[in-house]
Amino acid sequence: MPRLPIALLLLSVCTSLSEAAPTPLFSDDFNRDEATPGKEDIGNGWTSNSAWRAKGHQQVDLRDGVMHVTKHVEADHGVAIFHATEFQDGLVELKFKLGEGDDLGVDFVDRELKTVHAGHLCMARVTNKNLTITDSKTGGMDLKIQERRKAGDKSPELTALLKTKTKSFKLDLKAEDWHTMHIKIVADQMSVRIDDQEIGSFSSEGIAHPTKRMITLAVNKSADVDDVKVSKLK
Repeated sequence: MPRLPIALLLLSVCTSLSEAAPTPLFSDDFNRDEATPGKEDIGNGWTSNSAWRAKGHQQVDLRDGVMHVTKHVEADHGVAIFHATEFQDGLVELKFKLGEGDDLGVDFVDRELKTVHAGHLCMARVTNKNLTITDSKTGGMDLKIQERRKAGDKSPELTALLKTKTKSFKLDLKAEDWHTMHIKIVADQMSVRIDDQEIGSFSSEGIAHPTKRMITLAVNKSADVDDVKVSKLK
């Protein structure tokens, strides 16, 4: 059998490594009911901020195998639904359905990081009209930047800096239809695909934070979510 040249052998090895299968971390199809009807009880490792942001009112309801999220009228903050996970590079896949004016954010968090508000690192937020990818760690969630903004800093320098920490892409999704979103983080780049169409990618240093310890589903009004899958690449 003829020997492969060293260059081709190295290329073959690198290609096989780059195409290595992701390691599944967790998945959820929400095919279950709450233990007590009318009481928020997501299960499978999920928690939410309903206890302290919505006076304990139910904001997440499992019905017909779907997670239905609706901000309560007494809530003083959007709905945040947390699940622990840990990776540096990884994949998040989920199905979602939004009504008119709804949005859904997938936020990557490290609460052990004390230089940013609540550990916010980076996020992909989708509406029916727009996808926004944001580096929160070195952008608006950086505590030093927040202090400057609270102090009234409206300098062109700060405004220009914050503009470099986010990128938006136009969408034209039909309200009340189900869609599939695929988020991929590799090094400092986050890429998003919706319904098998590449929507866009954004590179920024905060995205490369070495430990994403949690994902948060963030909903400001309402959203339906199903078939969440999280995998580790690194």
